[in-house]
Amino acid sequence: MIDIDVVSKTYPNGVRALDNVSLHIPVGLFGLLGPNGAGKSSLMRTIATLQDPDSGSVRLDGVDTVADKDAMRRTLGYLPQEFGFYANLGAEATLDHFAELKGFANRRERREVVGRLLEQVNLHDVRRKAVGGFSGGMKQRLGIAVALLGNPRVIIVDEPTAGLDPTERNRFLNLLAEAGETAAVILSTHIVEDVEELCERLAVIAKGKVVASGSPADIAGTFAGRLWRRAVDKAELPDLERSLHVVAKRLVAGRPTLTVLADHRPADGFEPVSASLEDAYFALTAGDPRA
Repeated sequence: MIDIDVVSKTYPNGVRALDNVSLHIPVGLFGLLGPNGAGKSSLMRTIATLQDPDSGSVRLDGVDTVADKDAMRRTLGYLPQEFGFYANLGAEATLDHFAELKGFANRRERREVVGRLLEQVNLHDVRRKAVGGFSGGMKQRLGIAVALLGNPRVIIVDEPTAGLDPTERNRFLNLLAEAGETAAVILSTHIVEDVEELCERLAVIAKGKVVASGSPADIAGTFAGRLWRRAVDKAELPDLERSLHVVAKRLVAGRPTLTVLADHRPADGFEPVSASLEDAYFALTAGDPRA
């Protein structure tokens, strides 16, 4: 549905945010996974036609949206990482305002659409409460209601669950799953669990480049038999980090536990572990500290 072909973008300060990015994004939930500063937001803004790439193309069902921005904008729902509402307006009045901007000129039709969306995002009972008093999760749900106006075929959500408590996170992810039944939903995040739970396909981006793409199982499978783990003493850490390709370090019961990428057992005591998507993500984005 969306074809991104060798898209690059360098900002005036010299930062190369996107480096020959190519992806195919079908209907359903597509995860874009990467650390902060990897280029995810730059790619989202490019797909949403908020900025032009320096080179390459973005096509929606074969239409070049760099040349014909309205082709994307007519069918786009976009929830950016940071957004704002008028604090004094209620949820119903806020959504009504955006519906009118979206082209719902008929007042009766607009009322029906707004009411249906407020029910869908579970905000109907608080529709007249000022948005300034909403929790972070309630604001996110109102934001997705705005993004769903007009039944968009493309929905972009940028870091949507950051800062949400587990209950609000689950509500929000369920909304995205429903939307993904009829639209291409691009979920941009650095939270591996969000992508693993929802997305049949994903891409991992680091330093502006796509470093892996496919299903979660496929990406994790590329590291099968190559990940090793061991609890170590703190005194050992400096030497091990210098000599091994450490992709993750965690404290377990107060002791550092290292996950190491190697084709063979890297040192005494390291045991093989099954690769999860999180392990693969760390391996793909951490780089080799010895380099």
